[in-house]
Amino acid sequence: MSQTTNVSQRLISLDVMRGLIMILLAGESARIYESIAHLHPTGVAGSLITQFFHHPWNGLRAWDLVQPAFMTMAGAAMFISYYYKTQKGITWSQNFRHIALRCLKLFIFGTALHCVYAGRLVWELWNVLTQLSVTTLIAYLIIRRSFGFQLAISLLLLLATDLMYRFVLLPGFEEPFIQGHNFGAFMDTVLMGKINPDGWVTINFIPTAAHTIWGALAGKLLISDRPRAQKIKILVIAGLIGLVTGFGLDLAGITPIIKRIATASFTLASGGWVNAGNGPAVLDYRCKTKCALRLDSHRSGYERYFYLPLL
Repeated sequence: MSQTTNVSQRLISLDVMRGLIMILLAGESARIYESIAHLHPTGVAGSLITQFFHHPWNGLRAWDLVQPAFMTMAGAAMFISYYYKTQKGITWSQNFRHIALRCLKLFIFGTALHCVYAGRLVWELWNVLTQLSVTTLIAYLIIRRSFGFQLAISLLLLLATDLMYRFVLLPGFEEPFIQGHNFGAFMDTVLMGKINPDGWVTINFIPTAAHTIWGALAGKLLISDRPRAQKIKILVIAGLIGLVTGFGLDLAGITPIIKRIATASFTLASGGWVNAGNGPAVLDYRCKTKCALRLDSHRSGYERYFYLPLL
């Protein structure tokens, strides 16, 4: 019996997911959605184009799911990459240097983009790449731990953020869920000496680290030996739990769904949409090329899985 490892372990599905997100973001950069909105479409068309813009505050639109989907995808890709590296004998510590360097590059690129937008040197930490540089590091630090431990950490991050907003009340920043008057806005004055005029806050990386952690757990599930139907069931159930909990907190008046400060209810609801929508999209297929595993000199195919955001 002989075994070869000539095949790239990339999941085409993750590349498709990246491509879809990049196309959506390219449309935003080209102001396609803004141009259509300026035509003032009505009826179904008007409602549809509204979904391509962030909700102004308390609520959830399709565009609010792009960042959670992106961070979930990043977490899944990170775990799959880490797993196959360990199969080659690369240790967690050795791979940590690669992860730390990547996070540093993301941080620099994210902050540099704000300088490009402003046309001058600025110190702003609101870019999603800057956020991802921190959430990736958090997720990797616990990637070897059990499912229960990682899930508990993700929920504790949500709880800690919620408690800070509710109980760290300072002059001018004593309204937990009011734009510009919350704990997140205060931290921006500490970190950057300014407040985002649209309500975004830097410490969103704390609750949204949950998306990256959940992505890593999803990646672990997708490459496991569990039957496909069971994988779909787990993703859908996890998604439904997130949806019910997130929207339940909002409807009960406990914690409003606010994307711009990544409240616990938003993180749960958006994570729920991403996972529940992805469950039915977990498809497998057999590779027909000559590759993968040689067993008694007979070529065998290998499975890949689709993990696509149904936004």
